[in-house]
Amino acid sequence: MAHSFLSREFNDETLSETSGLDLSLAAIACYPYPYLPIFESNVVSRMLPFSDETRDVKRIKQSSSMVESIRSNGSSLYSGGSSICRSSSTNSLNNIPKLHFRDHIWTYTQRYLAAEAVEEAAAAMINAEEGGNEEEGNSDGMRLVQLLIACAEAVACRDKSHASALLSKLRSNALVFGSAFQRVASCFVQGLIDRLSLVQPLGAVGFVAPTMNIIDIASDKKEEALRLVYEICPHIRFGHFVSNNSILEAFEGESSVHVVDLGMTLGLPHGHQWRLLIQSLAERAGKPPSRLRITGVGLCVDRFRIIGDELEEYAKDMGINLEFSVVKSSLENLRPEDIKTSEDEVLVVNSILQLHCVVKESRGALNSVLQVILELSPKVLVLVEQDSSHNGPFFLGRFMEALHYYSAFFDSLDTMLPKYDTRRAKMEQFYFAEEIKNIVSCEGPARVERHERVDQWRRRMSRAGFQVAPIKMMAQAKQWLVKSKVCDGYTVVEEKGCLVLGWKSKPIIAASCWKC
Repeated sequence: MAHSFLSREFNDETLSETSGLDLSLAAIACYPYPYLPIFESNVVSRMLPFSDETRDVKRIKQSSSMVESIRSNGSSLYSGGSSICRSSSTNSLNNIPKLHFRDHIWTYTQRYLAAEAVEEAAAAMINAEEGGNEEEGNSDGMRLVQLLIACAEAVACRDKSHASALLSKLRSNALVFGSAFQRVASCFVQGLIDRLSLVQPLGAVGFVAPTMNIIDIASDKKEEALRLVYEICPHIRFGHFVSNNSILEAFEGESSVHVVDLGMTLGLPHGHQWRLLIQSLAERAGKPPSRLRITGVGLCVDRFRIIGDELEEYAKDMGINLEFSVVKSSLENLRPEDIKTSEDEVLVVNSILQLHCVVKESRGALNSVLQVILELSPKVLVLVEQDSSHNGPFFLGRFMEALHYYSAFFDSLDTMLPKYDTRRAKMEQFYFAEEIKNIVSCEGPARVERHERVDQWRRRMSRAGFQVAPIKMMAQAKQWLVKSKVCDGYTVVEEKGCLVLGWKSKPIIAASCWKC
């Protein structure tokens, strides 16, 4: 069923078959993710690997009989029975390292059992324009899905001529001010354009990655977009809420307390998270702490100092003695001696959407940071990260997972803001689009948006020597959603001691606490 959907033209018969499906972006936002198994099993085994994928592909080999078996079963994804890289690329594919399935046959069996779900999920990605002709809107939307996935496959195979032709069609259909899916598609189109400009032609080896300063100071537009995301979207504020409550619990009854903030809460102006913490410490039962220290870690020293000066004045007005300091260092280069601590203070470490940036292929960078934190012996480490799998070894898998994930954000923005609100365009084009383009177009050190699921973080943290400290504030989190006037559709669930914020059951962001 899934293969027939992807391999034939979207004719009237196809539309009639899918007319009973939910074609809203909300449906794809909350639908269980089925794409990665199908594309890894049918597509990735025949694509030319980029740099991040080379090691994984070299480790495994596939017999020629398996390739021929897949081809004979009609595994092409589009009309006309064309192969993934089209017939012109077939000969060059014979030289690609083959995948070895003997040890993984059960995995592929499970993947094919999930194939039927692909058709429903792909059809559900369409959000037809309100008030228009429903059948025509569905047809246009399905063709946009078909073009977008076909283009991603052509780019993955370095078929520049085919990808360029598809991008030409996509530019006229993926509109920045169109439907929710048209808007999210426009961000992925730009990422594909950027990636295509950097790939080498078929037969070449490797991927030309752009140089990029990971801690670039944001432009005025990016700063405004971040501020709007903080004010309108609940996920960052949710992370701050859970983090502050966990920190308050760790500071209970203590007089000298110290917070080490990795990234200084994304560089948001005015230090919103710490203003709320200072207020809560000042209002807590008993005496406020006699000494509060906050250490910001990052390269944006001037911006952090401005935030620190404002926080010190605010704390003074609240009757709290705040000492603010900055450690100028990237996370990869951070050393334990950079953080000045004292024996009589209680230390906590706060990381809001930061550690995914040091999840590299070798894992050495992340392990280095975690070992530094272990040496500091904090009472608790609060970790808040995007709950999605954008760091897989294969480009197509990351592409489909990201499309699924960011569709949830664009769908929620449709609910929260009027159709032609300029604030929505600013957030989508200068914040979410930047993340999407980094996931889609970058490789190697330039790719810093390496989000992973909470289960993967749990394994990484356990291997590094941390133990989970269950978060027990489910009731407070639900109350926070109500008090914050977050629109209907956002939910909070507890998952093995972590709190996960989601949009219509699609996980968005996960908060967890860890102790040494």
